[in-house]
Amino acid sequence: MIPLGPKEAFLKRVTETLEEANGKTALFPTGRMALYGSSAVLCLFSLSLKDPGAKEEICFLFNKRSRWVRQAGDLCFPGGGIAHRFDPVAARFLGLPFFPLGRWPYWQDWKKHRPLEARHLALLLATALREGTEEMRLNPLRIRFLGPLPPQSLLSFQRLLYPMAAWIGRQRRFFPNREVEKVVAIPVKDLLTPEKYVRYRMRFASYVNGEEAVQDFPGFLHEEKDDHEVLWGVTYRIVIELLEVLFDFRPPKMEGLRLVEGSRDANYLGSPTGKGR
Repeated sequence: MIPLGPKEAFLKRVTETLEEANGKTALFPTGRMALYGSSAVLCLFSLSLKDPGAKEEICFLFNKRSRWVRQAGDLCFPGGGIAHRFDPVAARFLGLPFFPLGRWPYWQDWKKHRPLEARHLALLLATALREGTEEMRLNPLRIRFLGPLPPQSLLSFQRLLYPMAAWIGRQRRFFPNREVEKVVAIPVKDLLTPEKYVRYRMRFASYVNGEEAVQDFPGFLHEEKDDHEVLWGVTYRIVIELLEVLFDFRPPKMEGLRLVEGSRDANYLGSPTGKGR
């Protein structure tokens, strides 16, 4: 087991490690319209959402997507596409004192030495915070920004997804909107346990001819009481990349892992609302 350490030590480690990694490469493209069509998500850490008095653990916090949106049933981080009328305005305030970027120890350095990337960062964080507020009623002023992560390619939607790592402060109750079935907390120590990783066999129903497609994916099985969730896809990739950067952790190879099966219907990539990442 890889020790996480006390909360403050863990958060300091995340913040410093991400900044060290980000200093080696440009995260964002150049140009005024470079982020057009991009999405941003909050890669959330929190203390566990257990009953008062229970031992608290550092967790990743996920939304489970409801049947009203694309990719229903998947675990994801809150986020979505840039709202070009609202998010640029909100981004101007994030660097002020007591706001998430203003409290981030590297903000002034970014503004001085990486001004274009700093503007892109503020815009993407504003997007992720707005989406988190809409989806699960996050209090954006209680968010502690830890740093950006490299973008992920969303092949199904031909866009880039920019994760923003953040810590939720004292908020323990969330009020999901219709896009979210429930909020799921998974301890970081569990995600560092190789025995919990699985080979996730997904069956996709086709909306064209009714035939079924089958494909195996690397996944993580979260079991709690009589329920279970499987983390897979782009959210899985974000989590694994962060665990590799922080702890030099790599999940076991998919071959030979326990097989877990799942299915998605023909509306998986085309929900009634059309909402997606």
